Amino acid sequence: MDATRLQPDLHFQFARSGGAGGQHVNKVATKAELRFNVRQSTLLTDEERNVLEEKLANKLTTDGELVLTHQTERTQLANKEKVTLKFYRLIEKAFEPTKPRKATKPSKASIEERIAGKKRKSDVKASRKRIDY
Repeated sequence: MDATRLQPDLHFQFARSGGAGGQHVNKVATKAELRFNVRQSTLLTDEERNVLEEKLANKLTTDGELVLTHQTERTQLANKEKVTLKFYRLIEKAFEPTKPRKATKPSKASIEERIAGKKRKSDVKASRKRIDY
């Protein structure tokens, strides 16, 4: 899926950035906040909407809105570009197919090491027992 086609549904807000920076950071709104409503987007198909809601469930608000922010740059434009790039990467990653897990079995050496460890633990516990003469 090409995430750039979602550009018309992106909404930006700007606010003052937090952290150090002195006078500049106190008077300039450079923090960029991107909002994308997955549920109300007209550019997504039902299947795409379901995939995004499933994969990004912990990043969505209760209204189905994805909110991303960026505030490290000194200019509003740079922060807007960075947050947009972050959004595109997130969408692309959500549509990547997951790799199936390959079942593996432990190696012979690891099995022997585990059994040797159990034997050592058994010997330690056996040496704690009282000896009858």
